[in-house]
Amino acid sequence: MLRENIPCAFGALIMSKEKYPVTQAVRVLRDNKAEFEPHLYDYVEKGGTKHSSESLGADIHTVIKTIILEDDTKTPIVVLMHGDKEISLKKLARDINVKTLKPCEPDTANRHTGYLVGGTSPFGTKRAMKVYMEKTIADLPRIFINGGKRGFLVNIAVSEVIRILKPVEVEVAIDK
Repeated sequence: MLRENIPCAFGALIMSKEKYPVTQAVRVLRDNKAEFEPHLYDYVEKGGTKHSSESLGADIHTVIKTIILEDDTKTPIVVLMHGDKEISLKKLARDINVKTLKPCEPDTANRHTGYLVGGTSPFGTKRAMKVYMEKTIADLPRIFINGGKRGFLVNIAVSEVIRILKPVEVEVAIDK
């Protein structure tokens, strides 16, 4: 049970500093002296970015999915995508010069990242992986991205995400 909730401009509650989970992602953000706002919400299995954006009162376009894919050699990559878009796997494969790409099975994604699917953060993954980011994410001032636990997002400046992750920008978004 929480002792203190702080209202924020997004209509959600920011947990007082000592009340949010200290995940590997949070450790990486702290180690990099990144400023972020933690946001907890009630996780719903298969609720995705639609549920989290509604829970936090955030624009779904600013809620960023962390997707773990594998190429034909089983090499995993991280893709950051707007919550209201999908990834053109064919275009991404062509752009990064691999034969095929497919989403990892949940158990495989968990092994690569150290996070449970639904709580996958691009920060502090167990295995170092190349990070690709939809180019238009860089146009946003701030985003919501997973903080390393189901039901836990952080609101952070995109410039901080770029500084820490050094993602390769791609143009592979397609409408849902």
